Amino acid sequence: MKILVAAATPIEISPFLKQLREDPLLFSNTDVLITGIGLTATTYTLSKQFQIYKPDLVIQAGVGGCFDKTKPLGTVVAVKQETIADQSVIEINQLKTLFDLKLIPHNQFPYRNGWLINKNELLKNIKLQKVKGISVNEITTSRKKMIFYEKHFSPVVESMEGAALHYTCLMENIPFIQIRAMSNYIAERNKKKWNMKESVDNLNKELVKTLKNINS
Repeated sequence: MKILVAAATPIEISPFLKQLREDPLLFSNTDVLITGIGLTATTYTLSKQFQIYKPDLVIQAGVGGCFDKTKPLGTVVAVKQETIADQSVIEINQLKTLFDLKLIPHNQFPYRNGWLINKNELLKNIKLQKVKGISVNEITTSRKKMIFYEKHFSPVVESMEGAALHYTCLMENIPFIQIRAMSNYIAERNKKKWNMKESVDNLNKELVKTLKNINS
C-alpha cells in the first residue's frame, strides 16, 4: 500500500520526520507532503500531488482547536466528517451556509447533507474517537462566532485544512484519514494556555501507531 502523510507544516509532524531520517526503511511505502497552511494551499498541493501519482491512502496529521472543554488538550481524535464553516453568512442573528441559502444542493457530490463524510473502512479500525470537524479560513477568536458554529455544526475540532483533504480525496476517490491533536480551546488566544508540545507528541505517536497498524 502506497501511503501519503500530509501535514500543513513540518512542525506538526516533526517527531515523525525525525524517525524517518534516522530509519529511512521504517515506513518505506510512505511519502510525506507538506501542503502549506489553509484550504486553498492544501487543495492545490494535494491536487498537484495526485497528478504525479495517486496513493492508496492519504493520512492528514495536524493540530487544531477544540470546541469541547471536557476533552483535555493534547487529546487526539479522528475526523469522520468535515465542512467549511465560514463559507456562510449571518442573517437575522442566524448562521446560514451555502446549502441553507440553496446556492448548493445539500447532497451535491462529494457532499452528503452538507458534510464531507469519510466512509473509509480503515477509519473504523482506528482506535480514536470519531468526531465532526469544521474548517475555516479565519481562525475562530470570537466567542459569538464560536457559538454560531457550535449551534449549527456541533463540531469537536476546528482546522484550516481538514475539509480540503476530505473534498479532494472524495473527488479523486482516494481513501483518506484525518487525525487531529487538540492544542487549544476555541477563542482562547492566550498561547500560554495552549498545549502545543504535548499535542504534537501525542499526534505523532498516533500517526506512527496508525501506520504500523495499516502495515501489519
